[in-house]
Amino acid sequence: MASTPSPSHADTGLADDERERLDAAIDELRTGTQVWARLTLGQRRRLLGRVRAAVAAVAEEWADVASTSKGLEPGHPLRGEEWLGGPYGAIVALDAYADTLAALERGASPLDGLRIDEAPGGRTRVHVLPVAPIDRLLLSGFTAEVWLEPGATAAEAVRTAGLGQLAGPRSAGVGLVLGAGNVSAIPFLDVLYELLAFNRVALLKVNPTQDALVPVFERALAPLIGPGLVRIVTGGGDVGGYLTTHPGIDHVHITGSSATFDAIVWGGDADAAARRDADEPRLGVPITAELGGVSPVIVVPGEWTDADLRYQAEHIVTMRLANSGHNCIAAQVVVVSTDWPQRDAFVAALQTAYATAPRRTVWYPGAQQRVEAIADAHPDAVRSADGTRLLFEVQGADATHLETTEYFAPVLGVIDLPGTGQEFLDAAVAYANDRLAGTLGANVIIDPAVQSTLGDGFEQAIADLRYGTVAINAWTALGFLTPTCTWGAFPGGTLADAPSGIGVVHNSLLLDRVERSVVRGPFRPFPSSLSAGNLLASGRPSVLPKPPWFVTSRTGSAVSEGFTRFRIDGNPVRLSATMLQAFGA
Repeated sequence: MASTPSPSHADTGLADDERERLDAAIDELRTGTQVWARLTLGQRRRLLGRVRAAVAAVAEEWADVASTSKGLEPGHPLRGEEWLGGPYGAIVALDAYADTLAALERGASPLDGLRIDEAPGGRTRVHVLPVAPIDRLLLSGFTAEVWLEPGATAAEAVRTAGLGQLAGPRSAGVGLVLGAGNVSAIPFLDVLYELLAFNRVALLKVNPTQDALVPVFERALAPLIGPGLVRIVTGGGDVGGYLTTHPGIDHVHITGSSATFDAIVWGGDADAAARRDADEPRLGVPITAELGGVSPVIVVPGEWTDADLRYQAEHIVTMRLANSGHNCIAAQVVVVSTDWPQRDAFVAALQTAYATAPRRTVWYPGAQQRVEAIADAHPDAVRSADGTRLLFEVQGADATHLETTEYFAPVLGVIDLPGTGQEFLDAAVAYANDRLAGTLGANVIIDPAVQSTLGDGFEQAIADLRYGTVAINAWTALGFLTPTCTWGAFPGGTLADAPSGIGVVHNSLLLDRVERSVVRGPFRPFPSSLSAGNLLASGRPSVLPKPPWFVTSRTGSAVSEGFTRFRIDGNPVRLSATMLQAFGA
């Protein structure tokens, strides 16, 4: 194939050999588009099976390299995060995509066998977790749904599930994936979505923070690299800038910051503002993006036991401190009620859990400097873990920075609103929608007795939350790791205004016209989840004493590794041993 013309050397600042390396990768992918287009559904499914075997072969190294690069040395209790956020996420996604391809291959819909009903506002809702008996054990008490946009019918959902895999023998060109720098599964999963949702082969530019994982990615993706369906390149912003303007690229996907998104779309020069005002983007191809945001945790008042206070405090601390706070949906604003009699007891439990959670490095570039700057702005903030964590209560104008700036660091704020019951919940939903930056993920904590009394009002409040993933008595990260869920901003983002991005990823059922995913979990862990009082209040039964992703789980590292290895080989003896470890959490 003839070489694709590239931007001029003068425009890029890259050395000739660097440009030639990038141009060659794109040329190879242009040839690969023909290979991908000729593959049948069965051949694509079998190719994913080869990728699965490759991931299994590097799983331990993947988790080890990712852990070590973040300062989690062998024996650290939080190394399980890198099993779940790396090879586990890859394996479950590959299996889910393979199931979708198998359904399409036999002329069925990926939605066959799944329950489809209505959500508030006449929305169609697809129940996507659990989909297999093992889900009921490993994720006991957790469920998930994908809600479609208003007006999308069940019949339409069944007919269109499959997206690019319904298109037959064609390719949509070459997609550029600008990989995330925080969670190692993200670039891998984004490459899969380019291939399967859009029929685009993919050029993955790895974020420099993940350079140590490049050899792992190369071996994990080797079955796709060999036939020219994937290429991996490294480099900084200059390489990214060169690639986003390259005529051989047909689409861009980024997981990153809104500032980087704006620089890609409008340019980073003195003329960027003028281009934006004139609606003349510098980027000449479509773009999808996941850009993070300020994530709330709405704590609905109820009558909680001391155990409830401790457990939910640890739950919220996990939402903030997992990956040292370097997550796009890390909890940042905890919304509590001034009229809740247990408000002070809950905040005290939150402070204790925050201060005593296992210590780790604030590893993402610039994060500790942000912590120091926020500490200067909030001198009353409680510092813990040798000054690497901040927790503060703030109101009014003093809260503006907390509400509008994603910290991407271990900093947690508490905001008070008046009211109880439906009044508080509705006010908190309005606050999250109107005051907090972004639309990626929101969390709601509510005890089953209060939820039962709210009835339809609770579901309507969930429908009113304008977020791409809503988690009830769970963390939105479970939606991220559940491949049948979708992941992305609430619909409506544009090039000029994309609060948390445009489009979705993951979505292994390949659903069209998605609005959001909703994850639901148990308010209480085992054994209290099985108590008569909890079940009478419509609480969700669960056999998990504490989910392994809790930063306070004593056995979380071993259980996360065990779950991953079981997903790889299906060994029931391994699973039995892992479940016994889970009960030691």
